[in-house]
Amino acid sequence: MVWIPGGMFWMGCDDCGMPDAKPVHLVAVSGFWMDATPVTNAQFARFVRETGYVTVAERPLSPQDFPGVPVDKLVPGSASFVPPSRAVPLDNPMQWWRYVPGASWRRPEGRQSDLSKRADHPVVHVAYDDAVAYLKWAGRRLPTEAEYEFAARGGLDRQRYAWGNELKPKNAWAANIWQGSFPNRNDGADGHHGTSPVKAFPPNGFGIYDAGGNIWQWCADWYRPDYYSTFASSQALPRNPTGPGDSFDPDEPGQLKRVVRGGSYLCSDQYCTRYLVGSRGKAEPTSGASNLGFRGVR
Repeated sequence: MVWIPGGMFWMGCDDCGMPDAKPVHLVAVSGFWMDATPVTNAQFARFVRETGYVTVAERPLSPQDFPGVPVDKLVPGSASFVPPSRAVPLDNPMQWWRYVPGASWRRPEGRQSDLSKRADHPVVHVAYDDAVAYLKWAGRRLPTEAEYEFAARGGLDRQRYAWGNELKPKNAWAANIWQGSFPNRNDGADGHHGTSPVKAFPPNGFGIYDAGGNIWQWCADWYRPDYYSTFASSQALPRNPTGPGDSFDPDEPGQLKRVVRGGSYLCSDQYCTRYLVGSRGKAEPTSGASNLGFRGVR
């Protein structure tokens, strides 16, 4: 873990074209310790060996929770990125996301895959409860959204990325993101086509690796797109904010969502530029995905 000194910073992003990241507002956070990297496959494997924990993606599915779905289809698995064979319109993510039977943290692409040569890659396919269980065992907790952004900025206030204002400083890729034509062709110009080792790219100013790109990371806060607007009329400086008291996502009104941060290897300038350090993401807490992991704080 590395020490993140407390301080004030401007949270959010006014110029990234994302309404839920507005308005930029001043926030204060106290100092805290943070994992230098996302939790890796090797670290999560140790947790499972010592506790016998079974992740949500590995558990049997109950017919009561999925009425109308044939019993033979109720098999453990997780949401996985499967690139289409050709260019497709970007208005329907179901063209590149699939529920893959057998996909889990142990088998990221499904039953035919394993963790060979991926011990130092971030663990993925972890639901919110999986992350909380690991962190309780490790004596840690999930970061708040404010803590995550403060740490991700690395002392560079009002910058676009965790490493500064240039996407490619000195013409070198600074994070694992998508290059090429999304979602059908990743050129891998940054050296990676899927997840990358957690220290494959340089750390930010606080010594934090993968603050942007590689995988999305769970935060403790509930997600609401209008949450930042609550600070617009307030004269008080928010100190250690913990997010709204409930969740609402207008895109899926019936689904509760938690905040996720950092973007992933699937983010590009064509689709989902949420590796921008002030941008936000959201995820349904009872499921994981092939580009979703976490790290802890204390």
